[in-house]
Amino acid sequence: MSTDPNIFRPVAEPQVIEGAFNEDQHARMLDVVRKNGPWSLILAQHFKSPEEVVATTSGSVPEGFTPTWDMFLSPVFRGYFAQGHTMLHPEIEDCFFNTKFLDLVRGYWGAAYATPENMLFNIQGPCSGGGSPHVDATRFRGISYQSTPVWLMNTMVKSGLFKHWQARKAQVITWYYKGKIGGGFNYWPEGPHKEPKQIHAPMWSRAVVVENEMMFHTAESCGPAAMRRPEGLAINSLMEADPDNAGGWRITTDGQVIQQIPEEEFRFLVHWGADIFMDFDELKRSLDHSDDIGHEQVFDMLIADLRARGLTFEVPTDPMTDKAFIGLLTRTYDPGQPAIFPPEPEELAA
Repeated sequence: MSTDPNIFRPVAEPQVIEGAFNEDQHARMLDVVRKNGPWSLILAQHFKSPEEVVATTSGSVPEGFTPTWDMFLSPVFRGYFAQGHTMLHPEIEDCFFNTKFLDLVRGYWGAAYATPENMLFNIQGPCSGGGSPHVDATRFRGISYQSTPVWLMNTMVKSGLFKHWQARKAQVITWYYKGKIGGGFNYWPEGPHKEPKQIHAPMWSRAVVVENEMMFHTAESCGPAAMRRPEGLAINSLMEADPDNAGGWRITTDGQVIQQIPEEEFRFLVHWGADIFMDFDELKRSLDHSDDIGHEQVFDMLIADLRARGLTFEVPTDPMTDKAFIGLLTRTYDPGQPAIFPPEPEELAA
């Protein structure tokens, strides 16, 4: 029995805003990215096995089937501007401790308090989208991405067993993209089995205020189709500023350049995230850790629920990394692939 897909609905529809950052802020953020590369794939940073990727996206694989990295490789790379409520690059501190964004997310939730929690960026050239709609890893009191793999946090959300501990989150997600093909944002605000919606390019300092932990979403394909999967792309590929082309970027694998990306095909996403507290009691409960949950309790509750469903399985010695157990959890709690996808950008232009 899978999870009810109707639980994956954000607290409110995404709210579109323009001019999220000013031109000076954008220039300083991009300068940090250029000077501090190269940057590794999102997949390489967050997952130890293809099974963990399956557990994070929607859909599952049949029992006994072994997924491979090649099934999921996508030339999208990531880095962090801020982690754990701390800005890592003081030259862009004003972008993180952002009173405009704090006002937006408090209003989005109707909450009394908010605090900036993290700020990351994705960089890419031409890339396919739409194949793996996902929800972002949320946090629970006692469980966070600093100590817990993304796949487990997403499984906790999908199971519906841990709502009592689930943190309230909100994001302001901003895009910069000059390309002429695609580059927008696809999302399923009424659940993965209902109609999707799109935010279309032009994407230049356009942003959404959203709760991405409870809404399936994915990037729209962008750039020329022939460039979307560079030959030689691997789990250890890297992306950095191209020293031979002003404004350009390049992807390397084992030190060899496999793709050069012109500035007009570069897509830059800035993901600002905040912790939300509806009132002072909720804030206090988070700060004093009086009602946290730990990994042992999480797995005890998952195993008890699997047994209550009548499932027969071997309890793993290391449930955090056991591929067979991860596969079982995915098959049990996956809400299913979105039933309807938006048309590809080339189809829109036809």
